[in-house]
Amino acid sequence: MNTLKTASLIIILLCVGCRSTKSISSSGELNKKLSSKQIIKSYTKNEVKFKTLQSRIKIEYVQGDKSQTHTVNLRIEKDKTIWMSATLGIVRAKITPTKVSFYNKLDNTYFDGDFSLISDLLGTEINFDNLQSLLLGEALFNLEEGNYIADIDEKSYVLHPKRQNELLEIFLLINPLHFKMDSQQLSQISKRRLLQIDYKQYQEVGKQVLPKKVSILALEDGYETVINIDFKSIALDVDLRFPFRIPSGFDEIVIR
Repeated sequence: MNTLKTASLIIILLCVGCRSTKSISSSGELNKKLSSKQIIKSYTKNEVKFKTLQSRIKIEYVQGDKSQTHTVNLRIEKDKTIWMSATLGIVRAKITPTKVSFYNKLDNTYFDGDFSLISDLLGTEINFDNLQSLLLGEALFNLEEGNYIADIDEKSYVLHPKRQNELLEIFLLINPLHFKMDSQQLSQISKRRLLQIDYKQYQEVGKQVLPKKVSILALEDGYETVINIDFKSIALDVDLRFPFRIPSGFDEIVIR
């Protein structure tokens, strides 16, 4: 995968934070009588509420027999900004509802544009709200706007659209304990694409539940990328700055 796609994947998969955290059990009792509307109501009630998040995140990036591990600083102002910076600011990114920007000092390149970069990578239209929800263990799509059918898996409630889109199939697995996502699965069979986000562990922050360990699988035409994320040293609702300035002399990455 080229530098552009690699940077895009890292941008997509980074965020979340808190302080005084503790791991919580992923097990809960399934109620077979719950309707899809009742599941969605419980899910909506447990959506996370905060103003700012700050975190250090350990990321393991695997492609074939090659792997890399990085530590990244993350800052989020809810509904406004997602900011990330690798060690010594070698790679830095800033995402707002209208713009995706990043630069890479390793090859002196930068990107400053819209969400088409991320949308092309995922194979579906993505905006800031979609991305923020995905990273917080919440549904990529607004569940209250759709018509869903509820089933039961071994450990999760399963929601899927009553009528799956011919171009994009969606399956959402919801935890019966705290009604956050256990897994989100988006597939484009015709293009041999799959995006699967598995939330393997959550943490409790005060009375809120946020992801702790996440594993992402991106599959395209048999080519597999895996990213494992571990959220560490986290702080919630602290004063934050989001410095970002593209260095002079860098070459712009242009999407054609």
